[in-house]
Order: sequence, then structure tokens, then C-alpha cells
Amino acid sequence: MVRFIAFAAVAVFSFAAPVCAQEEDISAIRARAEAGDASAQFDLGARYVMGEGVVEDAAEAVRWFRRAAEQGHAKAQCGLAIMYAHGDGVVQDDTEAARWFRRAAEQGEASAQLHLGVMYADGEGVVEDAAEAGRWFRQGAEQG
Repeated sequence: MVRFIAFAAVAVFSFAAPVCAQEEDISAIRARAEAGDASAQFDLGARYVMGEGVVEDAAEAVRWFRRAAEQGHAKAQCGLAIMYAHGDGVVQDDTEAARWFRRAAEQGEASAQLHLGVMYADGEGVVEDAAEAGRWFRQGAEQG
């Protein structure tokens, strides 16, 4: 599963920031993030993962993802789950990864649905359950 999550992490974070945010000055993104804007918090976390406009820093990425995730931002929840699955910036914890993937998956985040399906198929962070894995795979697949 680690290879799958590594590939998916690149996919999630490489398309994380909208085009307008990519052109936005990092100080403006930080100001919005500090003011509580969940999208800006997610964007800032993704920038820390990728080292775009900031020094790459997994712990700082986790901090910003968590702030957005706690506000219900599905992509941030997925990003935080990936960090837990890898142990990047946090202690590796499959149970915590599954918890955050589930929160994002329940909001319809297709990549989280796929990750959660893999976790159920492999019994990582959850009890192995082929039927539950299939349910999450179907939900993700139905979104393309």
C-alpha cells in the first residue's frame, strides 16, 4: 500500500492549489490561512509538502492540513491521512490515517475513497473486510 499512497500523494498535492492560488504570493496565502481560511490552510500545507514557495517541511504541512481538516476540508483530511500513512511530520499511524481517510471519503473525496478501500483490502488501520473495500472502491470508481 505504501507505493500506492506515495503515488496518490503526488497526485493529490500536485493538483492541490487552484491556479489563482499558485500565482498568489505566499505571504497572502499565509495571511488567509492564519485568518482561518480552510482552503488557504490546505494550500499552504500542500506547499510545505512540495516545497513550493517555502522550505519543504512535513511537520508544518501536517499543522496546516490539520487546521483545515478540523474545519471539514475534505482534501486536507485526505492530505493529513496520507501524512499519517507515511509517518511524514507525524508518527506513522494507520488507524489515524484510516480515520481521516474515512472523514474525507464520507464527503465524497474520491482519492480518500480509494485509499480507504485499499486499507480495508489490506487490513491496515482497520479490520480487513473485502466487502467494505469493495464498497469504497465502487464509490470512488463511480466518480471516475
